Amino acid sequence: MSVNSEYLKLFVNATEKAAYGAYKFIGKNDKIGADQAAVDNMRVEFNKIDMDGKIVIGEGEMDEAPMLFIGEEVGTKKGQKIDLAVDPLEGTNFVAKDLPNSFSVLAATERNNLFFAPDTYMEKIAIGSNLPKNLVDLDNSVEQNVSLLSEAKNTTPENITVCILERPRHRNTISALKKMKVKLKLISDGDVSGIINIVNPHSTVDMYMGIGGGPEGVLAAAALSCYNGQIQTRLVLNENEVIRAKKMGITDLKKKYNIDDMVKGDVMFCATAITKSELAEGIVDHKDFYEATTIALHKSGKVNTLFKNKHQK
Repeated sequence: MSVNSEYLKLFVNATEKAAYGAYKFIGKNDKIGADQAAVDNMRVEFNKIDMDGKIVIGEGEMDEAPMLFIGEEVGTKKGQKIDLAVDPLEGTNFVAKDLPNSFSVLAATERNNLFFAPDTYMEKIAIGSNLPKNLVDLDNSVEQNVSLLSEAKNTTPENITVCILERPRHRNTISALKKMKVKLKLISDGDVSGIINIVNPHSTVDMYMGIGGGPEGVLAAAALSCYNGQIQTRLVLNENEVIRAKKMGITDLKKKYNIDDMVKGDVMFCATAITKSELAEGIVDHKDFYEATTIALHKSGKVNTLFKNKHQK
């Protein structure tokens, strides 16, 4: 069974309203205010939808409310049972400093079809579509993975572009990539959009690798599932997170998760640009209305479209 196609425009509306909430804080150096506005707007729109919704990837645990917390129930309880992964504001720094690549993002599946895990760090490697299955692996060296991808693409490492978060923890990885003369796309935040660029026909990115947020990994997997891309992940847990993970039923703490482990069956994905990006134009504010641009995907419905909607203020 698939996610009801009628939900797609409603979910697009939810990310667009959340995006506009954050947009009001652009350049104000108020990350908390921007995030809260996005969360509040998304929650309001969710609760108008005839669905029995549950947040399985959210902003934290229940004691961190009023964020959209893991386990929170949303919707009117009258429709399909839906699991939701949300990041109402991906790229809080980008909004605070008026920089590109901030989004409001969500993914939706039928109940129990999204990976349910604590809000932790996650190791990731991702590549695009039309490539041999399980081509790359987290247990391979950087050199092995780049070589395997370049061979599959009938090219050399010098023609491969890798996207990675510019963080001290990635120093050795970046050094290894530079030695191979791989082209680097270093990003400061926003690894959902970084990963999606792999399947963006207007982007030159071939691979994403590195450690980022777990929720972002699941959201990116949802998008790649619609594009037939590939991603493999593994949780990075400290002592307290190990306890939480075990309480959530995760027994193999070193397990590698592929797309089918994180997103089962049908999925919808929506990403509304707040500030301008390579993927979509940001919010455009007019006197009486605003325009929002959203990447909208529905796997079973074979939908891959860019909505551009006007909303009255």
